[in-house]
Amino acid sequence: MAALSLRLPEELESRLDEEARREGVARSEIARTAIAEFLAQKERQRTIAAFVAEARAAYADPKIRKDALTLAEEALPLDNEGLRIAESLGRYGGGAAPRQRRKKR
Repeated sequence: MAALSLRLPEELESRLDEEARREGVARSEIARTAIAEFLAQKERQRTIAAFVAEARAAYADPKIRKDALTLAEEALPLDNEGLRIAESLGRYGGGAAPRQRRKKR
């Protein structure tokens, strides 16, 4: 495993020390987790930004926009049917929503 050295402001180091103590893990483990989560978040943001840019570019094309709207209109009855089925199953998928139990006296 590669080593990394960095300088932290005292306040951030104190918070890191406290978190490591609370969790019972090494400071480096918290740093590794934080860096991994940060990088994953950045990757997700870049992916979403690429999708948004692609969608905007596609919607700028009148033919693609028309085709997308046609597909959406065709799918609307299916969405409504799926929603109707889901609602009829109730919260637990077993028919109507379950009744609330009465409190015993």
